[in-house]
Amino acid sequence: MATQSQAARGTTATATATTIEDLHSDMLIRALRHLDGPALAAASCATTHLRAIASQPDLWRDLCVTTWPSLRHPRLLRLLSSSPNAHRSFFSDAFPSPSPLTVLTDDDASLPSELISAVDLYHQGALVLSRVVETDTSTLWFRGAPFRIDALDRKDPPPPPSPTLPAAAAAAEPAISPEDLTLSWVVIDPHRRRAMIATSRHPVAVDRHWITGETVVRFASVLGEECALGVVVTCGEETGHVLEMSLMAEGIDGVCLNGRDGLAVIQAAIEGDRKREEAEEVEKRKWEEFVGRRQRRKEAAARRERVVDLACLAVGGAAFLALFAIAVSRWLDRAV
Repeated sequence: MATQSQAARGTTATATATTIEDLHSDMLIRALRHLDGPALAAASCATTHLRAIASQPDLWRDLCVTTWPSLRHPRLLRLLSSSPNAHRSFFSDAFPSPSPLTVLTDDDASLPSELISAVDLYHQGALVLSRVVETDTSTLWFRGAPFRIDALDRKDPPPPPSPTLPAAAAAAEPAISPEDLTLSWVVIDPHRRRAMIATSRHPVAVDRHWITGETVVRFASVLGEECALGVVVTCGEETGHVLEMSLMAEGIDGVCLNGRDGLAVIQAAIEGDRKREEAEEVEKRKWEEFVGRRQRRKEAAARRERVVDLACLAVGGAAFLALFAIAVSRWLDRAV
């Protein structure tokens, strides 16, 4: 009886002493491959052994390519292969949302001379569009014109299916419900090797164009009281197929910022802090608050214009009456 009790205690002690670090490294790596980015980062903080395994570049490379299929583009593959920790640094930049902006730079020389947009559009979790857009932002034309980066233009011929798309998505483009679209638009500064997620992942507004009947889906990231980055996706009336997709920078007055100011916003967001991804309802609420502030500012400007108009009318009327009184007085003097 005593022997059995001692054996049981020995077995319990052995089982208690067994930890996850006793597993073979290959088994741990296979398990870590099933984690998303935040979970993988959390696992690396558990123990020294897990940190060493979770820091392997292959894990973060596969995670980034799975999260953003557009990273398979040859230039991005070269860019992210420049250092062993490039993929982990990219994930820490691009996965969290940028924090609200505080200060914008006034130094034009420090603005990005080139931007790379890695765009992945999903419908109900299935990838329907993946492309990379390289934009030269150093020209006077770009910095003077309204800030706009087109990922898809209706004037262009339909692009061929990407080899990175799943076979089902490449074979046929099914009818799309605009409300079920999700977007990942990552803006990359290739010279500083920094990146940021430009907009919300879920639509903040879905409207129908009153003339064409096309559906306009808006993704937006409010970066402060005065500005927001937004992507406008235009879908066809009948099938809902994506016709246009553009990134723009908007001010609180509803006017698109010029290229120089848009670059300043993006640079400040890239170099700024990051915050945890917000829920879909929070993203919509922030956009609605931004639109509300814009509407109130427009109403205040309209009231000021009406006051100025009334003041001008009053001054004009007073001047007319004064001139009329002088004319009548002179006429009466002559008549007498």
